[in-house]
Amino acid sequence: MTGENGTILRLTKMKKIILITGGTRSGKSTHAEKLALSLSPNPVYLATARIWDEEFRERVIKHQQRRGNEWTNIEEEKELSKHSLKGRTVVVDCVTLWCTNYFFDSNANVDETLTAVKEEFERFTSQEATFIFVTNEIGMCGISENELQRKFTDMQGWLNQYIVQKADEVILMVSGIPVKIK
Repeated sequence: MTGENGTILRLTKMKKIILITGGTRSGKSTHAEKLALSLSPNPVYLATARIWDEEFRERVIKHQQRRGNEWTNIEEEKELSKHSLKGRTVVVDCVTLWCTNYFFDSNANVDETLTAVKEEFERFTSQEATFIFVTNEIGMCGISENELQRKFTDMQGWLNQYIVQKADEVILMVSGIPVKIK
């Protein structure tokens, strides 16, 4: 397509979904933050964590301190779609904690959790924005002896597969190294 003065105009897709996945301490959040800053001078950090105990509170504080003033920070445990972020680059950290909130609120009902999270994902990602979702590959380490953990692991794996189908890009973090898999 050409503009009025004959220059070539590029049509760019505003909506983009990127999923960054990997194991614990693989560098997912740090990579997501660097990627967001490469795409926007003022990205949004949408934190989904509930503060369960003091040790976890300390983790959250370390994450917050790592980010600079250029970030818009939003804390939202479940209803991501209530935030209008059109045109923004948004890091959602993380899908696993977001799912945990739904899972415990539904008394560990896998079907109810999956339905609710998928519906909220669709509502949230319907806006024109660049979304960088951080998630965990919690099923890579074997099968838990705990029934509740097995149910959550299955649910998380199914949700990750759902998001991958919707994603434009997928990055697997391995010991701090990003490996593009889609």
